[in-house]
Amino acid sequence: MTFTSSIPVGLPWRSSTLFVCTTVGLAAFTDMFLYGIIVPVLPFMLQDRIHIPDSKFQSTISMLLAVNAGASCLASPITGVLADKLVSSRQLPFLLGLAMQLLSTILLAVGQSVPVLVIARFLQGAAGGVVWTIGMTLLVETVGQQNLGKTIGTIFSFCSVATLFAPIVGGLLYEKAEYKAVFGLGIALLVVDFIMRVLMIEKRVAAKYMDVDDEDEDETSSPSSSSPSNTDEPDEQTSLLPPSRSRSRSPSHPSPYKLPQPTNPLTTTFPLLLTLLFPPLPVALLFSFVQAFLIGAFDATVPLVASASFSFTSLSAGLLFFPLGFADFFLSPVFGAAVDTFGTRPLAVAGFSFLALALATLGLPFMDPIKGSIGRGMQILFYAVLLAANGVGMAVINSTSIVESGRLLEAYFEENRDVFGGVAAPPYAQLYGLNTKTHAPPSTTPDCN
Repeated sequence: MTFTSSIPVGLPWRSSTLFVCTTVGLAAFTDMFLYGIIVPVLPFMLQDRIHIPDSKFQSTISMLLAVNAGASCLASPITGVLADKLVSSRQLPFLLGLAMQLLSTILLAVGQSVPVLVIARFLQGAAGGVVWTIGMTLLVETVGQQNLGKTIGTIFSFCSVATLFAPIVGGLLYEKAEYKAVFGLGIALLVVDFIMRVLMIEKRVAAKYMDVDDEDEDETSSPSSSSPSNTDEPDEQTSLLPPSRSRSRSPSHPSPYKLPQPTNPLTTTFPLLLTLLFPPLPVALLFSFVQAFLIGAFDATVPLVASASFSFTSLSAGLLFFPLGFADFFLSPVFGAAVDTFGTRPLAVAGFSFLALALATLGLPFMDPIKGSIGRGMQILFYAVLLAANGVGMAVINSTSIVESGRLLEAYFEENRDVFGGVAAPPYAQLYGLNTKTHAPPSTTPDCN
């Protein structure tokens, strides 16, 4: 008997690769947009609403920024463990992250004291850790390692739009309609995000409904259609990944991905920690740290250069980020696809080498021989071109850490199924919790200026 009523309405399109990836992309966009839209408004909140003394103004802003990044750093690995160990669906923690984003936005809108703003920023940072940890896990489980690069590149491309335009939109809305318009837009975006996350059905959940439907069809078929050859067909207990390649490997050529047996309760419970004993995965995570460090460096130095060297206003300084962001927007999907085609190593080597050169040239427009021979307009244009070159380098490395760390985890998992406890799939959520954690620390250092 077939219980078709138990199958969710719209299962095919709600679990489709396009819809799941769009939902994750919107979640990442919302996280970046909500973070960015508050940036130009926060100083006015502290001055006009909470009346912070000038002597404590800079330290309070720095503290609120550090709380946000610290919460993301703390929440990411915890989310990874909970998603892999305690919940059967990624949707529950994904919705929990959205609830924290909504609560943080409301607290920012109505908060009348610094402690309330601290709680709001903590919730916002923790929500970001949840979104990126669960989002990256959903992506790899949806598109697979072979298409992860171009998918990540495309999502990062749209996130660059949020990074670029959110502060501008926040500043304009505050100038025209103050707080109501700023936080009203944020809540409206969260409502759309909520609808998408509720409608989304992850691939592995959809597969269970499809398995049930197939079993019902088998029950109604003729017994003569069965044969001994069907005993080798996969069932619900069959692993989602192919058998380990370690069985066919010669003892004289041990696998580079072979892990030692766990020797304590911690590594027995979290075998992912064993992979950190070998250089490949820590190096892949280091990619993420360096990427975050560079983003933080640009965020800190470009406005200072714009103010000190060009006497720009805050809006004009914001426009200097466009060369960085536009290169990222147009090229991230291209280089993400290149990572899928050629692997992470050549793209990482090329990207970081190019960035080293591009970063070294940023001081050229301010060297006396060059500065004295060109006008102010050409100096600004020269600096913008160099920023665009750095944007190209950032686009090259965007997806390398996520793709490489996922590839390494899959290789370790295939060679050490016994170490990982016989589970059906690698602990991707724990991995991307670590990846998100490494992306947060560069932002936690307060500005002491």
